[in-house]
Amino acid sequence: MTMRRPELLFLLLLPASCGAAATTSLHLRGDLADASVTIDDQDVGTLRHVAKHGVALPPGQHRLTVEKQGYFSFDRLVEAKGQPITVDVKLDPVPD
Repeated sequence: MTMRRPELLFLLLLPASCGAAATTSLHLRGDLADASVTIDDQDVGTLRHVAKHGVALPPGQHRLTVEKQGYFSFDRLVEAKGQPITVDVKLDPVPD
């Protein structure tokens, strides 16, 4: 399910602690704090920001992408079903 409406971007930028009943809290863990995080092709900030504040996801399936120059991208589908989600992100360096 790919939504690219302003409503989705608004929901993605809500801190997970807002506790909206219809959303799922997504938190990330990883070592590359300045890596860029996108969800459903919408920029939601750095890995550090999402790890600290979380993201509120509307119900359904979402594509999570974490990228940093010099590393292979991390891609994962996550299913928002109401239960909090924590994803461990590991980016592997691109060999020289």
